[in-house]
Amino acid sequence: MPQLIPNTGANARTIDTFKSKLIGGGVRPNFFEVEINFPELAIDQNDVSDRLRFLVKGANLPASIVTPIAVPFRGRELKIAGERSFDTWTVTAINDSNFIIRDAMEKWMNMINKVSDNSGEVDPTVYQQEAYVYQLGRAPIVGPTNTPVSSSESVPILRSYHMHGIFPTNVSSIDLSYDSNNVIEEFSVEFQVQWWEALDATGTPVIA
Repeated sequence: MPQLIPNTGANARTIDTFKSKLIGGGVRPNFFEVEINFPELAIDQNDVSDRLRFLVKGANLPASIVTPIAVPFRGRELKIAGERSFDTWTVTAINDSNFIIRDAMEKWMNMINKVSDNSGEVDPTVYQQEAYVYQLGRAPIVGPTNTPVSSSESVPILRSYHMHGIFPTNVSSIDLSYDSNNVIEEFSVEFQVQWWEALDATGTPVIA
C-alpha cells in the first residue's frame, strides 16, 4: 500500500493554503539597503553613507558554509563536518558624477596598500570595519491582532546581516565605450569578511 500524506484542512494542497503560508506575500530581493563603516579617511563619511543607501544597487545575503572533510574507507568516503568558512561579500554601486563611493573605496584600498610604494596600514583593527545588509519589507508588518507594528513613515527590517572585519580587496574596472548609450556606469567592490551574524526583526542574533 502506498504511503499517504494528509490533504485536508490546514494541510489541503490548495491555492488558499499556499497563500496562507506565504507570510507577508514573500520577501522581495529589490527591497534592501547596505550600510558600510569606513576607517578614518579623507572623505565625508556621512555623505558616503547616505549615498550608499541609495546607490548600492546590488548586494547579497551571505552564504553559510561548513566545509566537509572526506575520510576514505575501503573504496567509499565518510563525510564529516570540517571548519566554517566565510565567502567574500560583493556590492554593486551606481557611479555618480562625483565618484563619491568609488573614491571612498579606492582611498580605503590605498590605505591598506598604496599604489605608489607598496606600503600601507598593517594594523587590521584600523583598516577592518563593519557592514550591514538589511532585508526590508514592502509594507508595515501586521501582528497577530491585525494591528500594524510599523507605520507608513518607516520601513520594517525583516532580517539583517552584520559583517565583521570587512575590507575591500577588489574595486572592479568600469568599461568605457562609444557604443554604450542610455546606460549609467556601475562597478562592484569585493570585500573579505572575517565572520557574520544574522539578526532578526528586533535586532536579536538568530544564531549564537
